[in-house]
Amino acid sequence: METTFLKTPDQLSIAAKRLDGNSPTIMFMPGFFSNMEGTKATYLEKLCRNLNQAYVRFDYRGHGQSDGRFEDGTFTDWLNDTLLVLDELTDAPVVAVGSSMGGWIALLTALKRPQKIRGLVGIASSPDFTEDIWHRRMSDEQRELMNRQGFIEQPSDYQEEPVIITKKLLESGNDHLLLHKNSIKLDIPVALIHGKKDADVPWQKSEQLHRLIGEESSELILIPDGEHRLSREKDLKLIGETVKNISKKVQA
Repeated sequence: METTFLKTPDQLSIAAKRLDGNSPTIMFMPGFFSNMEGTKATYLEKLCRNLNQAYVRFDYRGHGQSDGRFEDGTFTDWLNDTLLVLDELTDAPVVAVGSSMGGWIALLTALKRPQKIRGLVGIASSPDFTEDIWHRRMSDEQRELMNRQGFIEQPSDYQEEPVIITKKLLESGNDHLLLHKNSIKLDIPVALIHGKKDADVPWQKSEQLHRLIGEESSELILIPDGEHRLSREKDLKLIGETVKNISKKVQA
């Protein structure tokens, strides 16, 4: 697959890859600090290639092959990058598949483009994670440092250098919170997959989304021994089968 570069309104290049195929288009939305070359993104491409199904994966600004520095991006920027790729590279109907932060973005994208996104699969979805970082993961000392200098540095499991978390990133998330709502109105098939041993995003978040979307219109799939990444072979197969099931519902 060749990489396509789309220009944002502020003239950054967003890297994306598109596989032509049958409808519906599967669009993968990566997690925080992840990219389109991750295990789940490439697994789904192989699946779609075997099914002759259209598929799109991409990198948010500051991630992977896209322009920009990670620490300059905000959640709103990454949501807008997603909408740009959705608008430019996909044809309706689309099944949005989001991992971790991508699950939050997938939900917001479905709410903003209801005519285009007609199915959704959330994998260890982390809606409102910016609020969690501020209230639950940061110490009083870190909050004071954040207020004073506008950022903190956090150790990363994915690289030697720490990840820079900025105050503007956390504040931008406040404009898109979902879990405070009484309901999330989606008239599309939704499946929510979550590992019960997820140490990064509590599985109860997917359970709460299940209730807010509606227990009759969404499916909650809990993996008893699943951790956050859900990248084991059996996890990937479950994700693939779930994406196929949602796609069939969209086709029907």
